[in-house]
Amino acid sequence: MGRMLEPLELADALEAVWQAKVLQGKKVLITAGPTFEAIDPVRGITNASSGKLGYAVAQAALDAGAEVVLVSGPTCLTAPSRAKTIQVVSAQEMFDAVERDVAGCDIFIGVAAVADYRVANASVQKIKKDGSSLTLELTQNPDILASVASHPDAPFCVGFAAESENLYENAEAKRRRKRLPLLAANLAQQAIGSDENELVLFDDDGAHPLPRALKNIVARQLIDHIARLVSPRLK
Repeated sequence: MGRMLEPLELADALEAVWQAKVLQGKKVLITAGPTFEAIDPVRGITNASSGKLGYAVAQAALDAGAEVVLVSGPTCLTAPSRAKTIQVVSAQEMFDAVERDVAGCDIFIGVAAVADYRVANASVQKIKKDGSSLTLELTQNPDILASVASHPDAPFCVGFAAESENLYENAEAKRRRKRLPLLAANLAQQAIGSDENELVLFDDDGAHPLPRALKNIVARQLIDHIARLVSPRLK
Protein backbone atom coordinates (compact mmCIF):
# COMPACT_ATOMS: atom_id res chain seq x y z
CA MET A 1 0.00 0.00 0.00
CA GLY A 2 1.37 3.40 -1.01
CA ARG A 3 4.26 2.04 -3.05
CA MET A 4 4.36 2.92 -6.73
CA LEU A 5 4.10 0.04 -9.16
CA GLU A 6 7.14 -0.90 -11.21
CA PRO A 7 7.24 0.83 -14.65
CA LEU A 8 6.52 -2.39 -16.55
CA GLU A 9 3.53 -3.11 -14.32
CA LEU A 10 2.22 0.42 -14.95
CA ALA A 11 2.65 -0.07 -18.69
CA ASP A 12 0.71 -3.35 -18.55
CA ALA A 13 -2.06 -1.71 -16.53
CA LEU A 14 -2.39 1.13 -19.03
CA GLU A 15 -2.45 -1.32 -21.92
CA ALA A 16 -5.28 -3.17 -20.20
CA VAL A 17 -7.31 0.06 -20.02
CA TRP A 18 -7.06 0.51 -23.78
CA GLN A 19 -7.58 -3.15 -24.71
CA ALA A 20 -10.95 -4.01 -26.26
CA LYS A 21 -13.18 -5.89 -23.80
CA VAL A 22 -13.86 -8.74 -26.24
CA LEU A 23 -14.59 -11.22 -23.43
CA GLN A 24 -16.67 -8.92 -21.24
CA GLY A 25 -19.04 -10.94 -19.07
CA LYS A 26 -17.40 -14.29 -19.90
CA LYS A 27 -15.97 -16.71 -17.33
CA VAL A 28 -12.67 -18.29 -18.36
CA LEU A 29 -10.95 -21.22 -16.66
CA ILE A 30 -7.22 -21.56 -17.41
CA THR A 31 -4.63 -24.13 -16.36
CA ALA A 32 -0.96 -23.16 -16.30
CA GLY A 33 2.48 -24.38 -15.31
CA PRO A 34 3.80 -27.91 -14.82
CA THR A 35 2.58 -30.65 -12.54
CA PHE A 36 4.81 -32.55 -10.11
CA GLU A 37 4.31 -36.28 -9.56
CA ALA A 38 5.97 -37.54 -6.37
CA ILE A 39 8.34 -40.51 -6.35
CA ASP A 40 8.93 -40.07 -2.63
CA PRO A 41 8.68 -37.07 -0.27
CA VAL A 42 11.70 -35.33 -1.85
CA ARG A 43 11.81 -36.53 -5.48
CA GLY A 44 9.39 -36.41 -8.34
CA ILE A 45 8.65 -36.35 -12.07
CA THR A 46 7.96 -33.00 -13.69
CA ASN A 47 8.80 -31.01 -16.81
CA ALA A 48 10.50 -27.76 -17.75
CA SER A 49 7.38 -25.62 -18.14
CA SER A 50 7.79 -22.17 -16.55
CA GLY A 51 4.09 -21.28 -16.58
CA LYS A 52 4.85 -17.93 -18.22
CA LEU A 53 2.52 -18.38 -21.18
CA GLY A 54 -0.39 -19.63 -19.06
CA TYR A 55 -0.07 -16.67 -16.70
CA ALA A 56 0.15 -14.32 -19.69
CA VAL A 57 -3.03 -15.84 -21.13
CA ALA A 58 -4.77 -15.35 -17.78
CA GLN A 59 -3.72 -11.69 -17.72
CA ALA A 60 -4.81 -11.18 -21.33
CA ALA A 61 -8.23 -12.68 -20.58
CA LEU A 62 -8.62 -10.38 -17.56
CA ASP A 63 -7.63 -7.38 -19.68
CA ALA A 64 -10.26 -8.46 -22.22
CA GLY A 65 -12.95 -8.18 -19.55
CA ALA A 66 -13.30 -11.83 -18.51
CA GLU A 67 -13.71 -13.29 -15.05
CA VAL A 68 -10.73 -15.63 -14.73
CA VAL A 69 -10.05 -18.73 -12.65
CA LEU A 70 -6.39 -19.78 -12.89
CA VAL A 71 -5.43 -23.30 -11.78
CA SER A 72 -1.66 -23.34 -11.53
CA GLY A 73 0.94 -25.99 -10.95
CA PRO A 74 4.19 -25.12 -9.12
CA THR A 75 5.82 -21.97 -10.55
CA CYS A 76 7.89 -19.02 -9.35
CA LEU A 77 5.46 -16.53 -10.88
CA THR A 78 3.16 -13.98 -9.29
CA ALA A 79 -0.44 -14.68 -10.23
CA PRO A 80 -2.52 -11.90 -11.83
CA SER A 81 -4.07 -9.91 -9.00
CA ARG A 82 -7.62 -9.97 -10.38
CA ALA A 83 -7.75 -13.71 -11.05
CA LYS A 84 -9.07 -16.34 -8.68
CA THR A 85 -5.94 -18.50 -8.41
CA ILE A 86 -5.91 -22.09 -7.21
CA GLN A 87 -2.48 -23.56 -6.52
CA VAL A 88 -2.03 -27.30 -7.08
CA VAL A 89 0.88 -29.71 -7.37
CA SER A 90 -0.08 -32.98 -9.05
CA ALA A 91 -2.10 -33.72 -12.17
CA GLN A 92 -4.83 -35.32 -10.07
CA GLU A 93 -5.07 -32.17 -7.94
CA MET A 94 -5.30 -30.06 -11.10
CA PHE A 95 -8.00 -32.35 -12.49
CA ASP A 96 -10.02 -32.11 -9.27
CA ALA A 97 -9.70 -28.31 -9.14
CA VAL A 98 -10.82 -27.94 -12.76
CA GLU A 99 -13.80 -30.23 -12.25
CA ARG A 100 -14.88 -28.19 -9.21
CA ASP A 101 -14.75 -24.85 -11.08
CA VAL A 102 -15.70 -25.71 -14.66
CA ALA A 103 -19.46 -25.42 -14.12
CA GLY A 104 -20.69 -22.14 -15.53
CA CYS A 105 -17.49 -21.45 -17.47
CA ASP A 106 -17.80 -20.15 -21.00
CA ILE A 107 -14.22 -20.95 -22.04
CA PHE A 108 -11.63 -23.48 -20.89
CA ILE A 109 -7.98 -22.96 -21.92
CA GLY A 110 -5.66 -25.84 -21.03
CA VAL A 111 -2.19 -24.27 -21.16
CA ALA A 112 -0.66 -26.38 -18.37
CA ALA A 113 1.98 -28.97 -19.20
CA VAL A 114 0.27 -31.82 -17.35
CA ALA A 115 2.26 -34.99 -16.72
CA ASP A 116 0.73 -37.87 -18.66
CA TYR A 117 1.86 -40.38 -16.01
CA ARG A 118 2.30 -40.55 -12.24
CA VAL A 119 4.17 -43.03 -10.07
CA ALA A 120 1.85 -45.85 -9.01
CA ASN A 121 4.18 -47.11 -6.28
CA ALA A 122 5.30 -43.79 -4.77
CA SER A 123 7.06 -44.19 -1.43
CA VAL A 124 5.85 -42.43 1.71
CA GLN A 125 9.46 -42.37 2.95
CA LYS A 126 12.59 -41.13 1.19
CA ILE A 127 14.04 -43.93 -0.92
CA LYS A 128 17.56 -44.73 0.22
CA LYS A 129 20.28 -45.48 -2.31
CA ASP A 130 21.56 -49.01 -1.72
CA GLY A 131 23.50 -49.70 -4.90
CA SER A 132 20.69 -51.61 -6.61
CA SER A 133 18.54 -50.44 -9.50
CA LEU A 134 15.14 -48.84 -8.92
CA THR A 135 12.01 -49.67 -10.87
CA LEU A 136 9.10 -47.22 -10.98
CA GLU A 137 5.66 -48.31 -12.10
CA LEU A 138 3.85 -45.51 -13.96
CA THR A 139 0.12 -45.18 -14.38
CA GLN A 140 -1.80 -42.73 -16.54
CA ASN A 141 -3.06 -39.45 -15.14
CA PRO A 142 -6.58 -38.25 -15.99
CA ASP A 143 -6.87 -36.31 -19.24
CA ILE A 144 -8.14 -32.94 -18.04
CA LEU A 145 -8.87 -31.46 -21.46
CA ALA A 146 -10.68 -34.56 -22.70
CA SER A 147 -12.76 -34.68 -19.53
CA VAL A 148 -13.85 -31.04 -19.81
CA ALA A 149 -14.60 -31.40 -23.53
CA SER A 150 -16.80 -34.44 -22.83
CA HIS A 151 -19.16 -32.58 -20.46
CA PRO A 152 -22.72 -32.33 -21.81
CA ASP A 153 -22.59 -28.55 -21.30
CA ALA A 154 -18.90 -28.23 -22.15
CA PRO A 155 -17.38 -24.76 -22.45
CA PHE A 156 -15.49 -23.66 -25.57
CA CYS A 157 -12.31 -25.75 -25.16
CA VAL A 158 -8.85 -24.60 -26.22
CA GLY A 159 -6.04 -27.14 -26.08
CA PHE A 160 -2.27 -26.73 -26.23
CA ALA A 161 0.34 -28.99 -27.79
CA ALA A 162 4.09 -28.73 -27.28
CA GLU A 163 5.70 -30.77 -30.03
CA SER A 164 9.34 -31.55 -30.79
CA GLU A 165 8.79 -32.38 -34.50
CA ASN A 166 6.13 -32.45 -37.23
CA LEU A 167 4.29 -29.59 -35.57
CA TYR A 168 1.47 -29.16 -38.08
CA GLU A 169 0.71 -32.85 -38.52
CA ASN A 170 0.84 -33.76 -34.82
CA ALA A 171 -1.08 -30.72 -33.61
CA GLU A 172 -3.95 -31.06 -36.09
CA ALA A 173 -4.17 -34.78 -35.35
CA LYS A 174 -4.50 -34.01 -31.63
CA ARG A 175 -7.17 -31.37 -32.29
CA ARG A 176 -9.24 -33.79 -34.35
CA ARG A 177 -8.74 -36.67 -31.92
CA LYS A 178 -9.99 -34.58 -29.00
CA ARG A 179 -12.63 -32.81 -31.11
CA LEU A 180 -11.49 -29.34 -30.13
CA PRO A 181 -12.63 -26.13 -31.85
CA LEU A 182 -9.17 -24.62 -31.28
CA LEU A 183 -5.68 -25.89 -30.48
CA ALA A 184 -2.53 -23.79 -30.03
CA ALA A 185 0.78 -25.50 -30.73
CA ASN A 186 4.47 -24.72 -30.62
CA LEU A 187 7.85 -26.41 -30.75
CA ALA A 188 8.82 -27.08 -27.14
CA GLN A 189 12.52 -26.45 -27.72
CA GLN A 190 11.74 -22.90 -28.91
CA ALA A 191 9.48 -21.88 -26.04
CA ILE A 192 10.20 -23.60 -22.72
CA GLY A 193 11.76 -21.19 -20.24
CA SER A 194 11.83 -18.33 -22.75
CA ASP A 195 10.05 -14.98 -22.48
CA GLU A 196 9.05 -15.36 -26.14
CA ASN A 197 6.91 -17.84 -28.00
CA GLU A 198 5.73 -18.64 -31.49
CA LEU A 199 2.32 -20.29 -31.77
CA VAL A 200 0.33 -21.85 -34.57
CA LEU A 201 -3.43 -21.84 -34.00
CA PHE A 202 -5.43 -24.71 -35.51
CA ASP A 203 -9.20 -24.46 -35.98
CA ASP A 204 -11.81 -25.59 -38.50
CA ASP A 205 -10.57 -22.96 -40.97
CA GLY A 206 -6.97 -24.24 -40.96
CA ALA A 207 -3.68 -23.14 -39.44
CA HIS A 208 -2.97 -19.58 -38.31
CA PRO A 209 0.69 -18.87 -37.44
CA LEU A 210 1.42 -16.16 -34.87
CA PRO A 211 4.88 -14.62 -35.31
CA ARG A 212 7.45 -14.97 -32.54
CA ALA A 213 6.93 -12.31 -29.87
CA LEU A 214 6.93 -11.78 -26.13
CA LYS A 215 4.53 -14.18 -24.45
CA ASN A 216 2.22 -11.42 -23.22
CA ILE A 217 1.78 -10.24 -26.84
CA VAL A 218 1.20 -13.79 -28.11
CA ALA A 219 -1.33 -14.29 -25.30
CA ARG A 220 -3.32 -11.21 -26.38
CA GLN A 221 -3.37 -12.44 -29.97
CA LEU A 222 -4.61 -15.84 -28.77
CA ILE A 223 -7.39 -14.24 -26.70
CA ASP A 224 -8.47 -12.11 -29.67
CA HIS A 225 -8.65 -15.24 -31.86
CA ILE A 226 -10.66 -17.09 -29.21
CA ALA A 227 -13.07 -14.14 -28.92
CA ARG A 228 -13.70 -14.17 -32.67
CA LEU A 229 -14.58 -17.88 -32.56
CA VAL A 230 -16.59 -17.74 -29.35
CA SER A 231 -18.76 -14.69 -29.98
CA PRO A 232 -21.19 -16.31 -32.45
CA ARG A 233 -21.60 -19.32 -30.12
CA LEU A 234 -22.38 -17.39 -26.96
CA LYS A 235 -24.79 -14.77 -28.27
